[in-house]
Amino acid sequence: MGNAQPCILAVDLGTSGLKICVIDLKGDTLAHNYQKIRIFYREDAGIEQDPREWWKAVTDGIRNILETSPALAKRIVAISCTAQWSGTVVIDEKGEALGHAIIWMDARGAPQVKSLVSGGFEVEGYNVSKLWQWIRKTGGGPGKAGKDSLAHILFLKEKKAYVYAKAAKFLEPKDYLNLGFTGKCASSFDSIALHWVTDNRKIDNIRYDKNLLKLAEIDPQKLPDLYPATGILGPILPSLAKELGLSPDTQVVVGSPDLQAAAVGSGAVQDYAAHLCIGTSSWLTCHVPFKKTDVLSNLGTLPSALPGRYFVANEQESAGLCLHYLWETFAGIGQDLEGTTPSFDRLDALARSSVPGSRRVIFTPWLNGERTPIESHLVRGGFHNLSLQNNPGDIARSVYEGVAYNSRWLLQAVERFVKRKLDPIFMIGGGANSDLWCQIHADVLNRKILQVAEPRFANARGAAWIGALAMGYLTVNDITGLVKIKKTYTPTPEDQDLYEQSFRQFLAIYKSNRKIYQRLNTFH
Repeated sequence: MGNAQPCILAVDLGTSGLKICVIDLKGDTLAHNYQKIRIFYREDAGIEQDPREWWKAVTDGIRNILETSPALAKRIVAISCTAQWSGTVVIDEKGEALGHAIIWMDARGAPQVKSLVSGGFEVEGYNVSKLWQWIRKTGGGPGKAGKDSLAHILFLKEKKAYVYAKAAKFLEPKDYLNLGFTGKCASSFDSIALHWVTDNRKIDNIRYDKNLLKLAEIDPQKLPDLYPATGILGPILPSLAKELGLSPDTQVVVGSPDLQAAAVGSGAVQDYAAHLCIGTSSWLTCHVPFKKTDVLSNLGTLPSALPGRYFVANEQESAGLCLHYLWETFAGIGQDLEGTTPSFDRLDALARSSVPGSRRVIFTPWLNGERTPIESHLVRGGFHNLSLQNNPGDIARSVYEGVAYNSRWLLQAVERFVKRKLDPIFMIGGGANSDLWCQIHADVLNRKILQVAEPRFANARGAAWIGALAMGYLTVNDITGLVKIKKTYTPTPEDQDLYEQSFRQFLAIYKSNRKIYQRLNTFH
């Protein structure tokens, strides 16, 4: 390797696409490749992807990078994967995927989870005895929306018993990719958390719990072995190394799901340092030194990617997805939206033509239900208070602001949970490329926003730094000084009253319409 600095090959499997990045120890992206991933919307409301398509994108992306930059192959010392969380890949005894993966957006398991968690004396729809076991040991509990990994497995067990019977293992998306690299079925402490079958009370000794497995009625033989995110599974398969042009000594790190990897890649690794990710979905989270649960806000602390640490676990279902929806559904609302390929620079320009508050139009971004701070797979989005005086710019800006209102709703819940003000907030994800969206978040949240440089690569950067921690090249404290801030956004004083009033009405829209959403989305 000579004097060349070691690099980590980071794999970032998002919902809309897969990135392959070669990242050095400073967090700089030396090469990258992106490939779009299809989403399959089934007639039975299932939302799936093809894991074989994931793997083809991985191998094609690595080949593309190494053919373009062959010198990087000698610098790559490890592979570290991150991926969309709360997905389920069913594999057989040979390690082959049994059909499509069920991804985090899929709520078909809601009836099975409701049956599992209910009964007897209940609080918020949970049997008190069962809920106590989950909260005490795991830090949370199965989401009633049916989008957790446990819900996917219960759905398969009841509705597709033949698949459940043939399953050798149920794997998270990240863990399926690691199977491809190493031939080993393994999961990380943080990745397995949404199965709700691990005892997380001893952060350095997380294990499957016999009573929780019995409660979930899952065969433990169908679950992978557990390791810390910074563990090392071993070297890449020799045949694969030869095929891709990598050294057979390249180590494969256990890695972490997207929320936890993003927290590392944002640079917000100290306790109570918050980051906001605006990607397809969105989340606002921070590391904390304690285990805690808030059932009413659907918030809890779960194992993080960092050794010995928890993080506040939460997710909003739709963020950047709302802009895609705007483009695809309302492409005719203005000439600036002409074309078949989304141009978010054009959307930014259109939104800038409006004014703060979008001339009283409020967009609710619940296009696929919501997880936190309220949990409902039935709540839906919409444009509210439209009039003939509103123009395309108002509609576009209201989408940006609606996502920010939801971020503020979540910020309030997280700050109550951690009992302190979170300021500043590191912002990452594709949405952080928009100066307008960063400023809107600063104004709506009334917090300083730090726009992290290369925000689209934050997940991959986090995966790379997790790999560097595993290999001993970095410490957690080193990461704090490596993050680069592109720009800082501060709240606009003259807009605070307007956004305060609009946010109150945003909450009122939910409270006034939640029963309507339930009736509309449950009758036949």
